[in-house]
Amino acid sequence: MTNLWRFEVKYIKFTAFVLSGLMLFYLILIPDISVLKDENPDKTSFMIYRENEWKHDNKNYKIKHKWVPYSRISSYIKKAVIVAEDDKFWSHDGFDFDAIKDAMEANYKAKKFKAGASTITQQLAKNIYLSPSKNPLRKMKEALITWRMEKVLSKRRILELYLNSVEWGDKGIFGIEAASRYYFGKPASALNPEESSKLAAILPNPRKYNPLKPSRYVLRKSDLIYRRMVRRGIVVAANNR
Repeated sequence: MTNLWRFEVKYIKFTAFVLSGLMLFYLILIPDISVLKDENPDKTSFMIYRENEWKHDNKNYKIKHKWVPYSRISSYIKKAVIVAEDDKFWSHDGFDFDAIKDAMEANYKAKKFKAGASTITQQLAKNIYLSPSKNPLRKMKEALITWRMEKVLSKRRILELYLNSVEWGDKGIFGIEAASRYYFGKPASALNPEESSKLAAILPNPRKYNPLKPSRYVLRKSDLIYRRMVRRGIVVAANNR
């Protein structure tokens, strides 16, 4: 056996070892996303994280959550959330690289983490399976789960899961049905454009902002979302606005 042949055999074995390690690593990190095609998660990782946080802080809060199907969610809140959180949702493959580039430039100029660029799919991956931690391993898991979600689930299903699982307020408000009833006393199916704009506006920090007691930021953001929906023909502007 020549030295070249020995080298090739060792190279093949090493490559096979590395690929096997990566495959094992992938299987360990990635949950079975396919179950989400037909099953609705009863309790997400983010909900469990909040419960543990409350227990540690001796807070007697409980999760407020009720699942509703896509057909029973107002089209206004669906579109307001996309306008606010992920305007390229229907066209990207889980990652908005233009937004990532813009966020990196903004953070570099500010010399601190100021802007994020997470898509709805990335946020869903974090909400269902992960935690708010920003460590590199968590971010790697998020990227892998996001990639897998986009391969396995339809965009409609991703949006349905997101709207039903995202944290929407302090003291355990999760999902659009709980948020709609808590803030406006009505089901998610009955949300109007103005209410939808306000709910979408608080998503960057729902534990800080409140659509019923809007700060300047929420007022500006909700008005921007509303005006974008008007320009796109999603809603007809009210005469008194």
